[in-house]
Amino acid sequence: MKFINFEKDGKVSFGAVRDDKVVDLGGRLGDDIRTVDDLVVHGLVNAAKDIAATLEPDIALDQVKLLKPILKPGKVICVGVNYANRNEEYKDGSEVKKYPSIFMRTPGSLVAHGENLVRPPESEQLDYEGEIVLVIGKAGRRIPESEAYSHIAGLTIMNEGSIRDWIRHAKFNVTQGKNFERSGSLGPWMVTSDEVTDYSNLRVQTRVNGETRQDDTTANMMYPIAYLVNYISTFTKLQPGDIIATGTPTGAGARFDPPVWLKPGDIVEVEVNGVGILRNGIEDEVV
Repeated sequence: MKFINFEKDGKVSFGAVRDDKVVDLGGRLGDDIRTVDDLVVHGLVNAAKDIAATLEPDIALDQVKLLKPILKPGKVICVGVNYANRNEEYKDGSEVKKYPSIFMRTPGSLVAHGENLVRPPESEQLDYEGEIVLVIGKAGRRIPESEAYSHIAGLTIMNEGSIRDWIRHAKFNVTQGKNFERSGSLGPWMVTSDEVTDYSNLRVQTRVNGETRQDDTTANMMYPIAYLVNYISTFTKLQPGDIIATGTPTGAGARFDPPVWLKPGDIVEVEVNGVGILRNGIEDEVV
């Protein structure tokens, strides 16, 4: 089932999407359950599915404004260079590392489906990175790979937008270039984990103005999803509402010769089979 946070007539609520219509669940699981975040944190995803299945939709999907599926993630954890051909894409002669590259993003660096990514005045090098995102639904530390999937509440999609030259400002980190305000996006909804039949064969595609730029499957991940949950939970306790962006395939704009950066008016779509399509335009920041 698909769950969304949405705004309608100035009111924020959450609901389930069924046949392009929305079952508004605001207040139906208790006064303190008002967002998808609340569902996940309180372990009520299955209860919400049961209730939504018995109710008629309240409104058409195109009549609401979609918000980020997780409005206030506790942690936004990102994985770098995770598809087999991405290491070669760097053309730096380096060998594949034994362990994944990990960095963090701030919630304010991400907008919702349908909103514009913002190119800052400090750089023209705004780039796209389509990624599959895990929404953690059960807390855990040092989670065994054999139990990893039971800790996932669902999946969503990220355009892990990056300001490329700011990634290279320092020797040992990428934080600056990965955290410009509203440079990436998350959405359009969270698809519950029971809808995922095979984590090892999820396909992610990124299109810019209709042109396919990235196209790969999780079968080519160097660090598979279960391993990532195990590895990340070794150094930090994963909590319900945390999200993990699992890496992007080859084909980002920085890898073209010459590089092709996003510009105002462009439309970027990231599609994951079984999850949906995350779509965003581009605009310049007004300062």
